[in-house]
Amino acid sequence: MKAAARAYALQSGAEEMARLRMQASAIESDADILLGLIGVRPGWRCLDLGCGVGGITNLLSRRVGPSGRVVGLDGDAEKLAAARVWAEANGLANVEFVEGDAYRTGLPRGSFDLVHLRFMFTTIGRHEELLAEAVALTRPGGALAVQEADVTTLACYPSHPAWDRLKEAMSKAFARVGADTYVGQGMFGMLRRAGLEEVRFRPCLVGFTSKDPMAAFVPNTAASMRRAIVDAGLMTDAELDEAVAACRRHLADPDTTSTSYVVFQVWGQKPAGRR
Repeated sequence: MKAAARAYALQSGAEEMARLRMQASAIESDADILLGLIGVRPGWRCLDLGCGVGGITNLLSRRVGPSGRVVGLDGDAEKLAAARVWAEANGLANVEFVEGDAYRTGLPRGSFDLVHLRFMFTTIGRHEELLAEAVALTRPGGALAVQEADVTTLACYPSHPAWDRLKEAMSKAFARVGADTYVGQGMFGMLRRAGLEEVRFRPCLVGFTSKDPMAAFVPNTAASMRRAIVDAGLMTDAELDEAVAACRRHLADPDTTSTSYVVFQVWGQKPAGRR
């Protein structure tokens, strides 16, 4: 994913890794439901493609057990280093993390019972190329699952102009690198067109109050996208700082609530006779 990393709109560093960890925690219960619906079992070999600081490797680790194996692949060495520390601290002995290109992983074709991707189509683009690699890595008869966002439902109540401005700037910044913050709604058709069978679909939405760790998701994400937003001419540094501060103040109000992006969970089976 080295080539993709150059176009990745989010910054790295400790704050971004903490944001990713918090995001994963907020949607962990729905991710675990997905794995249950897929029927992940002991002994499976699973790949979390674009795992970042850990992805869902902990959930997969628990389900596949000692006889199974989980591989987390990402192109960011700093995130992978954090993932290895996290995995060791959580006793994930059946998990390994490898650095690689999500579009050309170099991993054995058809070798995984499950290939999973989360927010990869949303944030880095080149959809057809990415999906083709994921399908190729899935064994015949195995499962391919994606969790992708659609920011249509990303809103706060009552509304606030700073929130609206940050949401628009983030979507435009992602679009400039070929990513799509509305891609989740199209994933069902995308997997069907890729030839997967028994494709299923489950939308998930989470709500927050001022006390929830994810309440400041929008201003925190916008701050992590500073360079992409400013370099694209969407906002100046000063404008971004002002909007982030105003949005955080609004979200800290005990009367303010917010809803997340919809996470579209879509999964299907690779035909048994397909290589």
